[in-house]
Amino acid sequence: MIKNINVALIGNPNTGKTSVFNALTGLNQKVGNYPGITVEKKQGSCRLDRVTKARILDLPGTYSINASSMDESVVVELLLNKNNPDYPDVAVVVTEVENLKRNLLLFTQIKDLEIPTVLLINMSDQMQRKGIKIDMEKLEEKLNTKVVLVSTRRNSGVDQLKQILVEYRSISTTPLMNPKEIDPTYFENLEKAFPNQSLYKLWLVITQDVNFMQLERKKVEDTTHFKTQTKTYLKKLQQRETIKRYQMINQILKATYEVNRKEAKDLRIQLDNIMIHKFWGYAIFFLILLMIFQAIFEWSSVPMDMIDSSFAQLSEWIKNQMPAGILTDLLAEGVISGLGGIVIFIPQIAFLFLFISVLEETGYMSRVVFLMDRGLRRFGLSGKSVVPLISGTACAIPAVMATRNIENWKERLITILVVPFTTCSARLPVYLILIALVIPDGRLLGFNYQGLTLMGLYFLGFLMAILSASVLNNFLKSPNKSYFVVEMPNYKLPLLKNVLLTVWEKTRSFVIEAGKIILAISILLWFMASFGPGKNFSNAEQIITQEYADQPIEPEVLECKIAAFKLENSYIGVLGKTIEPLIRPLGYDWKIGIALISSFAAREVFVGTLATIYSVESDTQETIKNRMAGEKRKNGLPRFNLATGISLMLFYAFAMQCMSTLAIVKKETNSWKWPTIQLFSMTLIAYLAALLAYQMLK
Repeated sequence: MIKNINVALIGNPNTGKTSVFNALTGLNQKVGNYPGITVEKKQGSCRLDRVTKARILDLPGTYSINASSMDESVVVELLLNKNNPDYPDVAVVVTEVENLKRNLLLFTQIKDLEIPTVLLINMSDQMQRKGIKIDMEKLEEKLNTKVVLVSTRRNSGVDQLKQILVEYRSISTTPLMNPKEIDPTYFENLEKAFPNQSLYKLWLVITQDVNFMQLERKKVEDTTHFKTQTKTYLKKLQQRETIKRYQMINQILKATYEVNRKEAKDLRIQLDNIMIHKFWGYAIFFLILLMIFQAIFEWSSVPMDMIDSSFAQLSEWIKNQMPAGILTDLLAEGVISGLGGIVIFIPQIAFLFLFISVLEETGYMSRVVFLMDRGLRRFGLSGKSVVPLISGTACAIPAVMATRNIENWKERLITILVVPFTTCSARLPVYLILIALVIPDGRLLGFNYQGLTLMGLYFLGFLMAILSASVLNNFLKSPNKSYFVVEMPNYKLPLLKNVLLTVWEKTRSFVIEAGKIILAISILLWFMASFGPGKNFSNAEQIITQEYADQPIEPEVLECKIAAFKLENSYIGVLGKTIEPLIRPLGYDWKIGIALISSFAAREVFVGTLATIYSVESDTQETIKNRMAGEKRKNGLPRFNLATGISLMLFYAFAMQCMSTLAIVKKETNSWKWPTIQLFSMTLIAYLAALLAYQMLK
């Protein structure tokens, strides 16, 4: 019979906890959210021996269980709630061999919760090079637990860890520190009020305001005294606890831990002098960004083209193999197109997370966060906001998800709300065709006008994100002052296994989370474009055939005319006609209106919709361009002139034309309030910018 146990991996950020998790679970892992909150829940499974299976829970990184962020609250609430199905049978505190003193604070706190606790010292392969010696037997004796040295890079110590986990019942749960040492009077009164309870757990329940434990309270006169203490007093007790613990840790390490530091200047210091330099740091960062996004667009173009053509061929094959009818049209034009709209983004998403994972694994991303914090903080953002803002240039969906590591809720919310302003890859098809239509192919100081326009649109999106953040910073209030703390890990070569697992998990998350929404909206749009009210839609073929009865016309052209007439009189066409008075001041007609509406599914749908409306094949961009260039107004002037083109580019630069992003924002904020505000405010900004541009340029 298989025995199942829960194992919690806990540790400070940058101790290699994810590497240990990957070494134990491999591909047997999944990522979700904790119920009701947006903190990432990462869990996996592994066989410890023939009869024992472990369910591994990778808890969010935390410096202590005195929670100051949503991530840390998850840790303390789980460890205090024995009724939680995730409550660990054994906790593994992952520490890093060079920062053992700081890491042990968390270890001593968790051990005092009377949970079987293993100390895992990671990156043991660095010990000889760093001149570190550890007396393992004495350390186990002092900490009264099992200690294991692990190097995930060399794959050493993992088997020993598994054996310790199998025998977890033999690990002592005796606390290391008596809470009465913090304040004898306070804790003696607490013990009287709550007899037969763990003093340290009670203390955490009071200070963290966690109410998961069923406590049998003795009826004494001062039962409310403990929670009505001032926050300042409780904070002083927490500080006193930390001091007491570090005094104990210092004594333990003095007897067990030895470091022979070299006098030579460390390579890390030399690199940091360049990487976080006031000038060279920014120059190197932007050079890396330039290389990353150049590589993303260059490398992803081939697989994206293959995916695009494959789904087009699949759609055509279904039409040829299945009998004509609604079901065939739904599969070929709705479901297959919707799936194609999901899968086509996988290469860009995968490459983006590949590069971000490499930057994080090497330790460079922490330097970027430190570098950008000073500049972004004045606008209400955090240095950690730079990662989502960078990610947003590929896709806003993973960018919004990347805000989860921002501790301060106000800074996180502002980042979520402004990320969609950054120019994502879905805007590129729109920009490219509009720039090709209305911007001349000339040069300024050797730079192409069209290239400068595209760069300007990227810059404009980032500038609007910063300005919007500044406005939101003045309106949103936060009860908590934000303190910037970032770990500066050692530089190291990335582990290929960790990188690939990160890419796999993040890409899979995108496909599952965003894919369901994109597919549903694509099917809805297909329905709205394939059906319509009134006789015009149902009799489209007869009406168009009669209209061109006296004119020589090719059958293919006639089919296109019928399709265009049907689209005009479909539900989505009626909607386009309805909003035409509203968008006419921007220089748009009902056809562009349909493209605007349909592109709420995804911005890049704009070009495909116009291709259908103008009765041309959507896979020939030059044909679309020529047809769009030949489109005339009633006065005979081109529909797509400079004024209309600039107006459209500005509209797409600022509008929230992505329902999938709205859905992710709702998921991350647990409310429809913020995505609704985001939708209406961004649409208003886009409308006013487009209106101003058209009226000035026409």
